[in-house]
Amino acid sequence: MLDALEQLKNDALAEISSHSTEAELEGARVKFLGKKGQLAAASGGMRDVAKEDKPAVGAKLNEVRTAITEALDEKNTALTNAKDAAAFDGIDASLPSRPIPQGALHPLTQVQHNAISVLRRMGFSLAEGPEIETEWHCFDALNTPTDHPARNESDTFYFENGKLLRTHTSSVQVRTMETTPPPIRIIAPGSAFRRDEVDATHLPVFNQLEGLYVDEDVTLADLKGTLEFFFQEMFGDVEVRFRPHFFPFTEPSFEVDVKLEIKGQAAKWIEIAGCGMVDPAVFDSVGKTRDDKEYSPKKISGFAFGMGIDRLAMITYGIPDLRLLIENDVRFLGQFA
Repeated sequence: MLDALEQLKNDALAEISSHSTEAELEGARVKFLGKKGQLAAASGGMRDVAKEDKPAVGAKLNEVRTAITEALDEKNTALTNAKDAAAFDGIDASLPSRPIPQGALHPLTQVQHNAISVLRRMGFSLAEGPEIETEWHCFDALNTPTDHPARNESDTFYFENGKLLRTHTSSVQVRTMETTPPPIRIIAPGSAFRRDEVDATHLPVFNQLEGLYVDEDVTLADLKGTLEFFFQEMFGDVEVRFRPHFFPFTEPSFEVDVKLEIKGQAAKWIEIAGCGMVDPAVFDSVGKTRDDKEYSPKKISGFAFGMGIDRLAMITYGIPDLRLLIENDVRFLGQFA
């Protein structure tokens, strides 16, 4: 029995050594180590071995099994290494690698994230609202008269059911006040929609960022300090000025200009945002829907501001045409990676 097992081992090692493919090697494994293989058959002969010889025969079986298994593993490793080497045959390892294209966030997203980060450091939290709005949330609650041009179908996208695509994210401010008592300090980034002709500075869909702060004793000085800090964080050490203006939902109202240098030109004033103190009529409208005195103009005040993310991106990166931001041309977008 011992001689037969030794012969089995020698035959198996010789056959394994002669194979040159993985398929042949698998065949040898099944032949010698499979459930119906030669080693299994030899193990079945243990029942006929004398009792005193069983320890020696058992040890020999283990020796043969170990030797065949190790030989199969070594041969498999050798075949795998040879296959890998063949795959690299003819490749010049000294050649430089091919560059891997690097992706990045869209410039609009980069600017929005930066703006949100600055305002969050100032205590503002994010607020969201629907893009399909009611006239009340978009206009009436914001003290916009019925004959205001923004309410005309030539300026606003209306649905047959009377709802509309929001023309600004100010509606989010109204919805926040409806559900949350003061004090509140929120920013509302998101898409807005207007019937604008497509050109270098206008699109029917644009990105807006609006803010609202309501509390006791909020003053114009708070608004001025907030926006000056914000624009200096966004553009560096720049001058900021406030020009009197009119918005239905703020009183007093202001346009905000920032003095900037663009593409090496002389510094000039650029209109960049609108703002003002919240009109008491807005608080009255919110109070009627809440049916309480939480937003009584006699006890609280607040300021609001709004700006276009698209315009901030154009100024930040010196982009001359707004349409470049929506054409998805990787040659243009790649420079922001």
